[in-house]
Amino acid sequence: MFRLLIVLAVVVAGHLQVSAQTPSTGVPPVTPKPTLVQPTPPTPGVQVPSPTFPTPAAAPVKNDYSKPDAWLCRPGRMDACAIDLTTSVIGADGTLTRETWAANPKAPIDCFYVYPTVSNDQTTNSDMIVGPEETNVIRQQFARFASQCRPFAPLYRQVTLTGLRSAMAGGGRLSLDRGPGYDDVVEAWNHYLKNDNNGRGVVLIGHSQGAMVLTTLIANQVDGKPIQSQIVSAILLGTSIPVVKGKDVGGAFKTFPVCRSAQQTGCLISYAAFRSTLPPPANTLFGRVAGEGMESVCTNPAALGGGSGALDSYLTGQGSLIASSVPQKHQWVTTGALVETPFVSVPGLVSAKCATNDNGTFLEVTVHGNPADVRADDLPGDLGAAGRVQGNWGLHLIDVNLAMGNLLDIVSQQAKAYSAKR
Repeated sequence: MFRLLIVLAVVVAGHLQVSAQTPSTGVPPVTPKPTLVQPTPPTPGVQVPSPTFPTPAAAPVKNDYSKPDAWLCRPGRMDACAIDLTTSVIGADGTLTRETWAANPKAPIDCFYVYPTVSNDQTTNSDMIVGPEETNVIRQQFARFASQCRPFAPLYRQVTLTGLRSAMAGGGRLSLDRGPGYDDVVEAWNHYLKNDNNGRGVVLIGHSQGAMVLTTLIANQVDGKPIQSQIVSAILLGTSIPVVKGKDVGGAFKTFPVCRSAQQTGCLISYAAFRSTLPPPANTLFGRVAGEGMESVCTNPAALGGGSGALDSYLTGQGSLIASSVPQKHQWVTTGALVETPFVSVPGLVSAKCATNDNGTFLEVTVHGNPADVRADDLPGDLGAAGRVQGNWGLHLIDVNLAMGNLLDIVSQQAKAYSAKR
């Protein structure tokens, strides 16, 4: 199994602070066999107590995904996906135009989403109670996909920020792609296939921990299996997925190729975003994989066939980033025009291309700010601590937001291509 990088962010006083990172093989640590010690002979006349042994930990009880409250999103409900996604489109001249949004109740395909590490629960694995961090990340990363597909997003007992912090402080390891969280997602996936899918095409979407979980699910449950024919695509962002250099398959998946066209189906879109002015450093958390002849997958949603392209970003307006519910104060227009919508779009401000340096392969994001116009010349999304940008994280907090419009367009085209083949 390829190596996974465990990443940790802690919400402190309304900003994110990096605590630690530890590489993981993705395989649970092996518990050493107990050493048998020859007991000391008992002293005559002295009663020796019977030996006691620790009670084995009970296996987690399976979640019941037939219950409505085990899902953040399901089609046709008033839930985390049924929200206001109105966007202010900001022109270079400062003009604000409102763009509305609506779900498509007749969407031809489905989307199945697994969210990143956001839980603030004080246990190693999260509970199954919806909190503001789960609803916020749905708003940022997934709800908008309901314009192209029926939305399915299960709650799962993910490894929490608390769990990661505790393990790393003690020098321990946690695998984000297996354990109770992975088992929950498999249960939810199988429930969806049995009760909701009905032969429909489906897009798998995940970010960070969610992408790691889905990578393992695809390797174990999809790759080379009959269900693979129903996968429209897999969009796994903010992670490092190995592939043989110069090839579209090999590495994490045997028969699941990298996407090279929006008309291609049954393929993978994956990247980790970094600023062009701050590429992956030597201690990067993303863009690097283990194994001779391997590289991390990078597909540019703005130009799947290669080269550079304009990103159609949906960034926070009066909203928040994925790991904090604290509203982001960003002046999008220098004239003082007030942005009142949850999101903003800034046509022409951001472009991207896949690039490689000595430390990894990544989506290189360039911001084309123009001091001569009244629109903001930069965008929020860096992860920082004590006022310093943590370059090894890249633009992890806005991996999905940066290319949301491009991804929606790709899914729309893939849905048409998939339907044409059926």
